Amino acid sequence: MKTYDSTPARRVAFLGLGVMGYPMAGHLARAGHQVTVYNRSAAKAQAWVSEHGGKSASTPREAAAGAEFVFACVGNDDDLRSIVLGADGALAGMAEGAVFVDHTTASAEVARELCGAARTLGLRFVDAPVSGGQGGAVNGALTVMCGGDEAPFEAMKPVAMAFSKAVTLVGGSGAGQLAKMVNQVCIAGLVQALSEGIAFGTKAGLDMKQVLEVIGKGAAQSWQMDNRGKTMVEDQFEFGFAVDWMRKDLGLVLDEARRNGARLPVTALVDQFYADVQALGGRRWDTSSLLRRLK
Repeated sequence: MKTYDSTPARRVAFLGLGVMGYPMAGHLARAGHQVTVYNRSAAKAQAWVSEHGGKSASTPREAAAGAEFVFACVGNDDDLRSIVLGADGALAGMAEGAVFVDHTTASAEVARELCGAARTLGLRFVDAPVSGGQGGAVNGALTVMCGGDEAPFEAMKPVAMAFSKAVTLVGGSGAGQLAKMVNQVCIAGLVQALSEGIAFGTKAGLDMKQVLEVIGKGAAQSWQMDNRGKTMVEDQFEFGFAVDWMRKDLGLVLDEARRNGARLPVTALVDQFYADVQALGGRRWDTSSLLRRLK
């Protein structure tokens, strides 16, 4: 069970109660913070309050009013803009000096845009995408990659530790999103290699559960092998990080690569392999379902 560091109770808001945001906001409440939540579907926010206490709000602006920290985890750049900007957006309700912390996996471009919008209002913005998936959110063991100024980062870090195992500043505005892109590039390559290894070993007549146990003690070991290898062998993909989400993330990566000139031939290829999985009906399958297209 998650244990929480002794941190003074803060007034916080959490915007977006999806598979990640719902448990993340729950950890903030269990850590003793005063939490107000907002979700596009009000029923989800009401269910969260019934489970965790706190309050729900009808708009992002209302949720952010009086909050020292406003956390968010939504779907994409457009979703993020919709809850941050405008008359009902969070920035309109935040008091000067408050910190907006964005856990959405989004573009570095939108992070810089919203950081600038916050600064003009005397507010602070940290882009802070997470790694660890739904399991990491539920267990309060996410890894958080942050971009922004040091002062708001240091202020938000002890609060964000309620749902994290590591919260690290990796650079200026947008750097957190860029680091998450590196994370997704590495995962894509690892999962494809693991899929090919399992497919090869199966065709060769090996007991792949035994083989994975053996090679998992050597240089081939990875989180993907430890946590997805056995389920891949068992042809189980109804959990974890969905293919649709990975394609969204890899789209961000490839867009950024076109801007900065990086060459990502394997990543581009694996993105198309995920398109094949989508065509097989696997839009919501776990990303380890790359194995399915090799069968």
